[in-house]
Amino acid sequence: MSTTVNHWINGAEYVSKSGRTFPVYDPALGTETKRVALADQNEINAAIKAAKDAFPKWRDESLAKRQQILFAFRELLNSRKGELAEIITSEHGKVLSDALGEITRGQEVVEFATGIPHLLKGFYTENASTGVDVYSLRQPLGVVGIISPFNFPAMVPMWFYPIAIAAGNTVVIKPSEKDPSASIWIAKLWKEAGLPDGVFNVLNGDKESVDGLLNSPDVESISFVGSTPIAKYIYENASRSGKRVQALGGAKNHMLVLPDADLELVADSAINAGFGSAGERCMAISVVVAVEPVADQLIPKIVERMGKLRTGDGRRSCDMGPLVTREHRDKVASYIDIAEKDGATVVVDGRNPKVDGEPNGFWLGPTLVDKVPTTSKVYTEEIFGPVLSIVRVKSYDEGVKLINSGAFGNGTAIFTNDGGAARRFQNEIEVGMVGINVPIPVPVAYYSFGGWKQSLFGDTKAHGVEGVHFFTRGKAVTSRWLDPSHGGINLGFPQN
Repeated sequence: MSTTVNHWINGAEYVSKSGRTFPVYDPALGTETKRVALADQNEINAAIKAAKDAFPKWRDESLAKRQQILFAFRELLNSRKGELAEIITSEHGKVLSDALGEITRGQEVVEFATGIPHLLKGFYTENASTGVDVYSLRQPLGVVGIISPFNFPAMVPMWFYPIAIAAGNTVVIKPSEKDPSASIWIAKLWKEAGLPDGVFNVLNGDKESVDGLLNSPDVESISFVGSTPIAKYIYENASRSGKRVQALGGAKNHMLVLPDADLELVADSAINAGFGSAGERCMAISVVVAVEPVADQLIPKIVERMGKLRTGDGRRSCDMGPLVTREHRDKVASYIDIAEKDGATVVVDGRNPKVDGEPNGFWLGPTLVDKVPTTSKVYTEEIFGPVLSIVRVKSYDEGVKLINSGAFGNGTAIFTNDGGAARRFQNEIEVGMVGINVPIPVPVAYYSFGGWKQSLFGDTKAHGVEGVHFFTRGKAVTSRWLDPSHGGINLGFPQN
């Protein structure tokens, strides 16, 4: 009998009575290992109510006490992150080293949030008018909803909830039904760290749970990361109900390679950024834009490195694991078929890979496609898998124009040894996160993460100062304390 992953509500496991479940697979084995409960409306209401009831006391808790709990959580996570990495690998499929890296990057936001008292400080003006002082405050919103994707079950939620909790909010997180166990493990760690019951709740589910959070009048904000169509849906529906929204959508990230670039570095970077986590990253490089005559020199270097990659079970000594589900594997593989039909050259074909793992795993090997037409779906759509495309252009200007004409604007990179070209690129490119000789330009936690155009809908980006502002509201206070010698009634504005 399969284990059921239930909800975590008000500081304890909450056994679902909805009667609906969804299979959770071990992608490297290709077998179902457990079921996850899918919430009904009663369970959605219970999670939101627990967060709402916990909010007044948590809001009024001192910053010092909140900091102590965050520090305790940070220490527990640091000492036991190996456990969490194993959970991620067993449900997502990424290799253990990548899972550990995901946790480490998420922990940067926890560490950033421990310093939130400095960012919650207001301003104070004494004697703005005679005997009148003006000052500002930042205060929490209330109940906040977080809807998490499958590709980073630990890191992406950590972009949001450490800041939300540190600022005095309470949280309802809906993890992906494909890999839900990481969020339950984290909920238990928060309890061990001393977080009061009801401050952090996990609501497992599908679209019904998403809509429940979007439509609830008791949820003040929504944070989401996922595909662009869903991000747009969440943004439109949450905004319509008056909520604040961070909705980070899809991507089609380009790497522009100039003729003067270090091609050994470029080849290493293309491999790392294209095939890490089996390409299931919103910041993965999926298109190498090669300024002629770079492509013919670069492709053999990339192919040589691809030949050394080991695809297999992430618990073994492999470089790349499986894709998250069989359906997703088949969808990604279909783009290789499309590439062939559209006249592209499949240089390395990953459809029948040799793997270090069970034959039923959801395997697709690293794939390299050259001369991809920019009209092909292989170029225009987000593939979200280990398929790296080469597009050839004649000049820097043509490359920039190509990148800027795309619907997405999440991340991009330029590889060059020309400082002037790099400076032009960072100014001219219409993308939210830019790397210069850095293939995956995910900013550190005290900067904010988010793209432009169809890659971001909503009020602000994730983490950093923008994240703090998202999870708080500003308030201005004008104060006067009268002494016995005040001058009596005056209906006009103060003049001095």
